[in-house]
Amino acid sequence: MPKPLFFRILTVILLLIAPFGQAFATHFRAGEITATRLSLTTPTYEIKLTGYFDMISGKGAADAQTKITFTINNVKGTGEPQFVEAPRILPIVDIGNNTTQNVYIAIYTFPSVGAYRISAEADARNENVLNIGPKPTKSLNFYVSTTLEINAAFGLNRTPVLRNAPIDLAAVGQRYIHNPAAFDADGDSIAYRMFVPQRAGANGLGMNLIYDDPNLTTPPGQTETGATPATFSLNNVTGDLIWDAPVTKGYYNVAFIVEEWRDGVLIGQIVRDMQIIVDDARNDRPVITPIPDICVEAGTLINQKVVATDKNGDKLTLTSASGLYDPTLIKPPVATFTVANQGAQGTVNGTFTWQTSCDHIRLGTYSVLFKVEDGPPPTYPNPSLFKKLADMTTMNIRVYGPQPMGLKGTAVADPTGTAYRLNWDAYKCQIPGAKIAIYRAERCTDIPIEPCSPGIPAGSGYEEIGRVDINQTTFLDNNGGEGLRAGVSYSYRIVAMFPRPGASPTDPGYLIGGGESLASAEYCLNLPLAMPVITNVTVDSTSTTRGQITVKWIRPATATGLPAQYRLYRATGQNGTAFTKIADINTNLTPGAADTLFVDKGLNTQVNAYNYKLEYYTTVNGQLTKFDETETASSVRLEQAAAQPNQVGLKWTALVPWDNGNRVHRVYREDKTKPGTFNRIAEVSVTGPQTFTYVDDGADKYAADGTVNVTIFKDSTYCYKVETVGSYNNSQIKPSVLYNFSQILCVSSSDTTRPCPPVLTLDPLNCDSLRA
Repeated sequence: MPKPLFFRILTVILLLIAPFGQAFATHFRAGEITATRLSLTTPTYEIKLTGYFDMISGKGAADAQTKITFTINNVKGTGEPQFVEAPRILPIVDIGNNTTQNVYIAIYTFPSVGAYRISAEADARNENVLNIGPKPTKSLNFYVSTTLEINAAFGLNRTPVLRNAPIDLAAVGQRYIHNPAAFDADGDSIAYRMFVPQRAGANGLGMNLIYDDPNLTTPPGQTETGATPATFSLNNVTGDLIWDAPVTKGYYNVAFIVEEWRDGVLIGQIVRDMQIIVDDARNDRPVITPIPDICVEAGTLINQKVVATDKNGDKLTLTSASGLYDPTLIKPPVATFTVANQGAQGTVNGTFTWQTSCDHIRLGTYSVLFKVEDGPPPTYPNPSLFKKLADMTTMNIRVYGPQPMGLKGTAVADPTGTAYRLNWDAYKCQIPGAKIAIYRAERCTDIPIEPCSPGIPAGSGYEEIGRVDINQTTFLDNNGGEGLRAGVSYSYRIVAMFPRPGASPTDPGYLIGGGESLASAEYCLNLPLAMPVITNVTVDSTSTTRGQITVKWIRPATATGLPAQYRLYRATGQNGTAFTKIADINTNLTPGAADTLFVDKGLNTQVNAYNYKLEYYTTVNGQLTKFDETETASSVRLEQAAAQPNQVGLKWTALVPWDNGNRVHRVYREDKTKPGTFNRIAEVSVTGPQTFTYVDDGADKYAADGTVNVTIFKDSTYCYKVETVGSYNNSQIKPSVLYNFSQILCVSSSDTTRPCPPVLTLDPLNCDSLRA
């Protein structure tokens, strides 16, 4: 019997809308796009979308998502977009928590250099996501993008890959952590920042969704330890996304950007859009013991123990994610991670093992993520209802080059004059394209050798004077053909410099990001000092007319007897260059003679700092002849800095040839009960000049000379001076530690708030009242 017309029409309608219903089913939980360059000669890239699909409410749509279309356009979306179809690559991987990992890959050759945006969209997001809109969220498409800078100046480039899937559950009241385990095979720097989830717009661009911070979607509660309020944050350096702690169960979507930097230039960005599922787990999360970062010399075998525990005695699964396990991302040998008691209850132990080699030297660190997830113990009544929770930690590994050995030098004859031939042992890591950099300083100089900071530290006084190929073992220093200064104790060090991983020596800037070795031991000529050296410029008294500064120096280590002369010059200001001679001091260089000190009087030390230099004259053919002059050295200048109204801020500077950094400076305050007496109130550990600061809150933090605490009032004046502590780091210069005082600075509290401008008002004059 034929069916009624109504049923036949209904059947046709259902058949027509079935594909659309499937296409718009909710299944996309998370995803990101990455790109890898495949050709040395053309800008051909493998473009990959990694998508994470919901297999509870969106299994049908997930199974039907057999392909994705990439939209490629310039970053601003102003060009004609190109559409590239990418098939799904089998197998589909079940990664747990009712989620599958789906990979779509296309090969594309970009038409030219430039900045491109690669995007993909798919229908649709989950329903009932609490923190995005407009509602209903199942009507919002899923959209992610990646930007890629193709520039010949950067050489080959691969975007970072994200090795850790965003699938872990969050529990109400417990700390949640996610880290993408981003890994850049090129050694580029990685940074992270939050981003607003988007949906697709025109020409490949995205449009921001209505978005609430997950922590503020409902009133925040407490952290896992009971502090208030709860917090949600992304660490810009490590990539740790931490929610401590959720208060309302449900679906939340967040997005963040993984930035890729090379030599200070942003060359790529990946958006990861991910879902956080918060449940009332009724289960305590496991805990993994944090692992400190390490720095190792290439060739070191790393064996790192990893321990995780669960206070409920649940079964534990310990895993690790990193590019170090992938031979397509690093040169072998790759790392391994083994867990002898996988699935044990309460405690699980793993071992990370990596035999590093010279091929692994690079500037950036290698990140390794370790994750523990709990599971139902054998006695759990219904394992299918168990809510698995996770914890994770990241270890960073820096691999540096071995220290070059055997550096020596000898004086050689050279047409330019004074020259030295440097020689060293053959270097251990013979990496194609690597270089040996040669550094020189004009005095014997100690520097710290820090495994986590290889190379020559900034501000050490060394400058690079040349580079040779890594297989070379010699270098001639004749100052670039101009000859070196006679009698100077030149100091030399060498450092090995390595190519960026995967870079060719023909690539521009191929050494950028490649890392360095430790600096070699110093080779110093250690000649007797041929010149005097200024050691002190210390303020003795502060006045506008009777200020006084003592200048000291050490005499050169030359033969005594012949007449010589020091000529001392002074300029006003720390950077002053208008020098005026203030003293001629005759000497025959007799040890112990009082000819290495001058007291400069009648100065305005209250207002001015002063700069000094010393010219040295020796007898040549019976005449005093200028031999050379010293570097300039200024007095210490103390100034007021910003602080709260009930505090006094101080900052100080000194432009001197010795090093005042990495020392402990001293701060003094006048004792008002004993005018003219200064009490040391603090010792300030400083690094570089930017740290020469102190804020006085009235407390005396140095008890050895008596404690004099004060209360700082806005209408009172307080007087200070500081004493810098420095050194030339040169065993020939005594004393080895140099102390110099600033002028006295008298100021009121550091209330730097600008007062309100005065308001002028005029009262009208009543003339009648004056006549009365």
